[in-house]
Amino acid sequence: MLTDLAHIKLADRPLIVCDVDDVVLQFATPFEAFLLERGLTLLPRSFKLTGNIVDATARALDAAAVKDLIHDFFVEQERWQTPFAESVDSLNALAVEADLVFLTAMPPRHAEIRRRLLDRLTLSYPMISSEDPKGPIVAALHENRPLPVAFIDDMVSNLHSVHEHVAECALVYMPPDVAIFRHAPEPEPPVQKAQDWTEARRLIEAHFHC
Repeated sequence: MLTDLAHIKLADRPLIVCDVDDVVLQFATPFEAFLLERGLTLLPRSFKLTGNIVDATARALDAAAVKDLIHDFFVEQERWQTPFAESVDSLNALAVEADLVFLTAMPPRHAEIRRRLLDRLTLSYPMISSEDPKGPIVAALHENRPLPVAFIDDMVSNLHSVHEHVAECALVYMPPDVAIFRHAPEPEPPVQKAQDWTEARRLIEAHFHC
C-alpha cells in the first residue's frame, strides 16, 4: 500500500524524506493554468486557495468547490505536472548514498496516479501518501537511527512539525518562485532555505558529511 509505512525498507545509510508538490513536481503554476481552462482565476491575495479562486464575476469559490477542483487536478496530474529543473537529477544523485522516501500530502485515493507519474520520471523511490502531520511520519520512518536524516518541503508548518519530532533532522525549505508564496510565513531556525535543487543538494550533502 502507498498509504502506510509497511512497504518502506531502509538500508543502513542516511535517509531523505521529500515532499512532492511544488518541490519535485510543479503544482502552483500548472494549477493556475488548470483553473484558467475552466474560466477561473487564482488571485495571490494571501497564502491560501480558498477565498482566492474566483470565477468570471469575481465571486470567490467556497471551500467545497476548491476541494473538488483540487481533486479534479490530481486526477489529471499526469497531464499538468512536470518536474522542476534539476529535481530528477539531484534526487537520483542523492539516492546514491541515501535512502529516499517521498512523503506527499495528497488524498491517498490519488496515490496510484502519483506513483505512475514519478515512475515515468525515473523517480521510482518509495512513496507515502498521507494528509496527516508529517512530523510523526518522519519520526516513525527514522526510528531514532544513529544516521543522518533530511527533510525537504515547501510548507513551513511541515518543516516545523518534523523538527518537533526529529530534532536532529536537517530541514530544507524549498518554496517555488510563484506569487502566492510571497505571502507564505518565513521559517524559523534551524530550517534552511534553498533557492533551487542545486542548493538543496549542497545543503543535504553537507549535512551528511559534517
